[in-house]
Amino acid sequence: MKRIFITLSIIMAAVSCTNSNPFFSEWDTPYGIPDFGKIQEKHYIPAIEEGIRQQEAEIAAIIANTDAPTFENVVEAYDQSGALLGRVTSVLFNVSESDATESLQAIVEEALPLISVHSDNIMMNPDFFAKVDVLFQNIDNLGLNQEQKMVLKKLHNGFVKNGIALNAEDQERMREINLELSSLSNTFGNYLLAENNAFAEEFGVTISEYPVAMAAEQDRAVREKMFKAYSSRGNNGNEYDNKEMMVKMMALRIEKANLLGYENPAQMILNDKMAGNPETVDTFLAGIIAPAVEKAKAEIVDMQAIMDQDIAAGLLPEGSKIEAWDWAYYTEKVRVAKYALDEEQTKPYFQMENVRQGVFDLTTKLWGLQYEKLENIPTYHADVEGFKVMDADGSLIGVILTDYFPRSTKRGGAWMNNFVNQEIVGGVEVRPVIVNVGNFAKPVDGKPSLLTLDQVETLFHEYGHALHGLLSQCTYKSVAGTSVARDFVELPSQIMENWALEEELLKTYAVHYRNNNVIGKNIIDKIRRSAQFNQGFMTTELLAAALVDLDIHSLTKYKELDVDAFEYNALYEKRGMISEIEPRYRLTYFAHIFAGGYSSGYYFYTWAEVLDKDAFAAFVETGDIFNRRTAQAFRTLLSSGGKKEGMTLYREFRGAEPSREPLLKARGLWVEPEPSEEPNTENQETNNQ
Repeated sequence: MKRIFITLSIIMAAVSCTNSNPFFSEWDTPYGIPDFGKIQEKHYIPAIEEGIRQQEAEIAAIIANTDAPTFENVVEAYDQSGALLGRVTSVLFNVSESDATESLQAIVEEALPLISVHSDNIMMNPDFFAKVDVLFQNIDNLGLNQEQKMVLKKLHNGFVKNGIALNAEDQERMREINLELSSLSNTFGNYLLAENNAFAEEFGVTISEYPVAMAAEQDRAVREKMFKAYSSRGNNGNEYDNKEMMVKMMALRIEKANLLGYENPAQMILNDKMAGNPETVDTFLAGIIAPAVEKAKAEIVDMQAIMDQDIAAGLLPEGSKIEAWDWAYYTEKVRVAKYALDEEQTKPYFQMENVRQGVFDLTTKLWGLQYEKLENIPTYHADVEGFKVMDADGSLIGVILTDYFPRSTKRGGAWMNNFVNQEIVGGVEVRPVIVNVGNFAKPVDGKPSLLTLDQVETLFHEYGHALHGLLSQCTYKSVAGTSVARDFVELPSQIMENWALEEELLKTYAVHYRNNNVIGKNIIDKIRRSAQFNQGFMTTELLAAALVDLDIHSLTKYKELDVDAFEYNALYEKRGMISEIEPRYRLTYFAHIFAGGYSSGYYFYTWAEVLDKDAFAAFVETGDIFNRRTAQAFRTLLSSGGKKEGMTLYREFRGAEPSREPLLKARGLWVEPEPSEEPNTENQETNNQ
């Protein structure tokens, strides 16, 4: 990919005065939506520089204040600082993920070091920290509410994790590490985007379409070729090879952890998460992957039986065995054989617009939310649509933008981000503007965008993240919405998946795109019966990625790393995984941990699934999956953001610790425990994670 580098001098020459830069004034747009129509690439760097200058002045004013430190003149003042910088970076980074032209990538590369240095200048400022620390050491005597305590704790922890206690030499090294990590992370993502596009060009299949294509491809040789190309992204020894990027990142992450007094990055990252430490995570994952692998072995037996039929028919050579590239294809055959259910039967009922309306309808049933399509609003791409979200009383909740179709400038996967964060400034509440991004099939040849069952759940999942942001009722943006511990953040998203394929909701949105027939009970029953189908594979590949992530971030010393050998040892030798399954993400295309915020944390999805399955059980136990009282209790959890610790919020909602049993049962991995020789008739505590 050709790199286009835009120099600051050129950009500054293009901007004659601040009045020409839309970031320097309030947007005259509906509901605070960024004024995308006026924003040009030349505006970003000057706005970032000015935003940095403004926040520097705001921090200087906090430090210069001769009054005794208070929460208001230190912590609150900081939380509300950097408004311009936050505004421009939220647009730049969100758009660069969704519509990344080469010139925009170059701007991101120019912006990242500026922002990294600025962040370090704040978080390593001893005078600023002195004021924060005075408050932190006296936190219980300041008359703070719970939200204020969490904001103060979070700010103080930010200083500590950025090395405020280090000597001058080590602080300088920490600055260098942070700067290099920022650059490497961006390069990793850009290389992966190039590899994804190369894959799509070679096979005519986007990364998001790959699972469906593999399930449909009859030619085994083609499947093998596609599988190997897919699983070797970033590991081809070409100009976009990510091995060097990730090895450098790991060396820097280990050094950073060591500087801060931790043995490894996993310890550093997990010490303020719900799990607390890598040992807890390892034990947690081991308790689930073992039964998952056993179930996967049984799934192989079913697939091999069908493959044997193909061998007998002369379609395959004698002795052919199920390999990793066969799984999607033969799984689909087993699904059809066992449940008379295939994607071509279900997809016509899941038109994207109807599924989106289905998730809207769900929130109406639960909380009375109302939606209004927004016309003629500014967007960063023609595919983006906008909706005003209102509460049951008609009051504004926020705006949701949806961007669901793939393009070469968009990274793979699906995600949620904020363009505007919820907060209260000067007594005025700012309501959020949120975007949901996906990579669903685009309408073609008069056929609408039709979703697979997995994609239906993905749309519901990402809207759960959106709800976490939309329903936020916090004062301070640093704890609002999804600004929570990472192993808690997936609860609001994953619980939404539980409703997606429930019969009562399906009948409201699953309508055949040709004849408008509502999905029949026979298909719904097939979907329900197949709910635990292929869960051995799906659980194993998910946890395999989490375990590789945990293991690589548990390294205590930098060393030259053979990526393939490391993965093999972590999964197949150490944990007894089977060769027919590869991890969902291999290291060289594991964007979650090398270009996102999930390092040492890919387990979050499974950890949160314990919570989401247990939380959904609270609805089921009422006899009404739309129970308004339970929904209101869960809305309290959603609206609280990071006001309290995640487990505290969960206990307040559920009235108990979460149990792992609903997750294991939902995935078909539950084994009834052996009866105790001496049964305990007293009330038993539920199983902890």
